[in-house]
Amino acid sequence: MTYNFDPDKWYDNELFLIQSKLKTGEMNQNGYDEAVEALDKKLEKMWKRLDGTYQINNGN
Repeated sequence: MTYNFDPDKWYDNELFLIQSKLKTGEMNQNGYDEAVEALDKKLEKMWKRLDGTYQINNGN
């Protein structure tokens, strides 16, 4: 199985949604700032989980 998840593309999509909400008035500037901050933290945590090499324990 391949895992083709792209965190940067995910971030861009999520940011676009947040920006759209700001532009349509569904969200105010304060809500936007908070949402972007939360999104940045989520991306940072995601990269920390994804950063590393896959290892198979050979029993030793």
